[in-house]
Amino acid sequence: MVQVPPKPLSLQLPDQLALCVTPEQFAALVTANRELCLERTATGELIVNPPTGGNTGYRNSKINYFLVRWIEEEGGNGRAFDSSTGFELPNGSNRSPDAAWVSSERWQALTPEQQDGFIPLCPDFVVELRSKSDRLQDLRSKMAEYLENGTRLGWLLDSPHHRVEIYHPGPEVEVVENPKTVSGETVLPGFILNLNRVWG
Repeated sequence: MVQVPPKPLSLQLPDQLALCVTPEQFAALVTANRELCLERTATGELIVNPPTGGNTGYRNSKINYFLVRWIEEEGGNGRAFDSSTGFELPNGSNRSPDAAWVSSERWQALTPEQQDGFIPLCPDFVVELRSKSDRLQDLRSKMAEYLENGTRLGWLLDSPHHRVEIYHPGPEVEVVENPKTVSGETVLPGFILNLNRVWG
């Protein structure tokens, strides 16, 4: 008689209930659930991000393509990372920006073990790409967290409204409506992202 393994059960957590995990538990969860994008707040709250939809996945691929092309073809100094890369921020949270860049100097200061695991620093540059299902306030909170932990430039690309919020250290956020391009400024000198090629 062939035994049929029991079907796995899924646990649905209400919005008002937070599931908290230690850094060690988080690492084990990530290893066991490689198909999911998991994040962890500084207080240990587990965040499960569902897979992106087609349009968001396409736009995210374009952003990472242009960032890597700038590094490879225009001498951009540093390393680019996609949304599957985990960063362990100084405040203890584990975050995975949609796109990120770390200067060569900071990257080369890491040990090979640190480069292979959750990267123990906050990126110099981050991009968060909003889809229709993302809450804008949640993404703004993440951008503020990046800045508090050392990010020098951040872009929040609001796809549904073709709006860009540009974050620098300090309280002021620059909001640009329907820009054609956005610049890497002095953090990524010479990097210009053509947003018409991202939105389309």
